[in-house]
Amino acid sequence: MSNKNIPNHLFKALAEREQKGMLRKLTKNFPKIDFCSNDYLGFSKLGLLTTRIEASSQRSAMYGSTGSRLISGNSTFIEEAEKQIALFHHASSALIFNSGYDANLGLLSSVPQKEDLVLFDELIHASLYDGIKLGNATHYKFKHNNFEALKDLIQRHQHNFKNIYIVVESVYSMDGDVAPLLEITELITTLENVFLIVDEAHAIGVFGNQGRGLCNALGIEKKCFARIYTYGKAMGCHGAAIAGDEILRDYLVNFARSFIYTTALPNHSISAILRAYQLLIETDQKDLLHTNISYFYSKTNSIKDMIKSQSAIHSLVVGSNEKADLLEKQLALKSIYAKAIKSPTVKEGTERVRFCMHAFNTKQEIDILIEQLQKNL
Repeated sequence: MSNKNIPNHLFKALAEREQKGMLRKLTKNFPKIDFCSNDYLGFSKLGLLTTRIEASSQRSAMYGSTGSRLISGNSTFIEEAEKQIALFHHASSALIFNSGYDANLGLLSSVPQKEDLVLFDELIHASLYDGIKLGNATHYKFKHNNFEALKDLIQRHQHNFKNIYIVVESVYSMDGDVAPLLEITELITTLENVFLIVDEAHAIGVFGNQGRGLCNALGIEKKCFARIYTYGKAMGCHGAAIAGDEILRDYLVNFARSFIYTTALPNHSISAILRAYQLLIETDQKDLLHTNISYFYSKTNSIKDMIKSQSAIHSLVVGSNEKADLLEKQLALKSIYAKAIKSPTVKEGTERVRFCMHAFNTKQEIDILIEQLQKNL
């Protein structure tokens, strides 16, 4: 294809990214020792989920759902699955979306209205922010995990807007730290027009009774307006669900465009989600994960610029794209797969290498990682 058929700004944008060391590229040959993937419990890598699915009597002969949920893609099977998800997460209802991105986009673009205000942590996932930007509500960010800054914004704006929505992640994907959920829920308990939305993407399977998430661990499930649970991380499969009131479910079915205008997940994907929930209940993978998290933390909490975390996510801030790339390559030489997280994904100056702990990581693998970090810092 000749260049005249491609807009010039595509070439320019890619060239600028490459010049700054910020060009993203797809890779497929990964080092053997996994400290990178989101498969925290090993449901995917260890074949636990595959074994359950193959043994299931609910395997479907249909490989496609044939349409959107509002056309031909709905079924008793998916609605029963949503009821089971809601029951597990102590919610009145749940609605399945094709991905966590779709769930966040649909929720945040449709629920807050023009007369509302959205207050969001500056480090929320891009999918949450994209949903907010697509909506019509006024929105302000507050400094990461700064409860006093959030409190000040609520007090200043409470009477200027019809509703206020607070948007946070229970566990943050880049830092691995947790939101001040207890403080937030205590603050808004007496405020009728303030609603809390919590993305539990990196908490499901990791925290709470049988991996129900951090909101469960803290006993605040009923204090949240909406909770988002994604299945592509600890659950080892795909899709997401929004848990909340039945009215919220009905509203999303009618107004969430990322739900309405997309082909529904096929039955085999729904079956995988249900089998993953069974694994949460019936295995001890969560305990194995936390053993590894505790061991890694005990060996690295004195390393300068290692962000303190009790989740599966741990990040070492190195301060530039070049240093992050270099450390990733040095670790790869020892068969360690850890990913450099560079600007613009994170703020310039906070570039880091991120390490994800898993239930399947051995003590020897963790020791090799720690030894290499000590040698290369």
